[in-house]
Amino acid sequence: MASTVQELLDRLPAAVNEAERRIWAIACAQALGLGGMAISLDRELVWFTDDTSARLEDLQFVLGQGPGLFLKDDTDVRQLPDLSRLLARQWPQYAAEAEELGIAALFVWPVHIGAVQIGTLTGYRRTTGPLSAQQAAQGWLVADALAQHVLNRLPAVSLSNSNSNSNSSNGPGHAGAVDLHRTEVHQATGVLSVKLGVPLAEALDHLRAEAYTSGLSLTDTAHAIIRRELPDDPT
Repeated sequence: MASTVQELLDRLPAAVNEAERRIWAIACAQALGLGGMAISLDRELVWFTDDTSARLEDLQFVLGQGPGLFLKDDTDVRQLPDLSRLLARQWPQYAAEAEELGIAALFVWPVHIGAVQIGTLTGYRRTTGPLSAQQAAQGWLVADALAQHVLNRLPAVSLSNSNSNSNSSNGPGHAGAVDLHRTEVHQATGVLSVKLGVPLAEALDHLRAEAYTSGLSLTDTAHAIIRRELPDDPT
């Protein structure tokens, strides 16, 4: 028997590792009538149910387009129940990519801590249609609960030190911690900035363009750039 959203929220504190969090998130997405969902805080992807939800968030970051960016009304869920009619006019590149992924509808809840918006919770469907009033309301409960849960478990180490050999118990992989998925994006941006002699913002644009033209995810592209800059192993 499927769990209710409230039952899942009651079990959220027990989801202490990545596998358990992913199972919980999938069940929660299903309870909300979604095919998948992802949460981003300050443009950093911190949690997702599946590759499709991660890719949708990645595309927003790469293209600078999408329903989770520049929310003007942060007091209501943004519903795009038919992407073919609504999204293509405003974000044509993103709409085309979402269509290739088989996405028919998107829903975005702003994530708050107190009165401050710190991110978004984005869910998708492969069929058109709006959320029910109950689903929209329950999505807010999930967004609020996940925001606090994620913030309590973010790695204490900085992005620049995330690949160090520190034994900090708060780093990625620690029970209850939330791994940062775009750490290598920041590192690769720095690499390109130095290599090309351009500001970080311009280097990030180069990285985005390479990811888009290659068809790889932004993190995979960043990883490839970092690997190219590493010295060959001595043989």
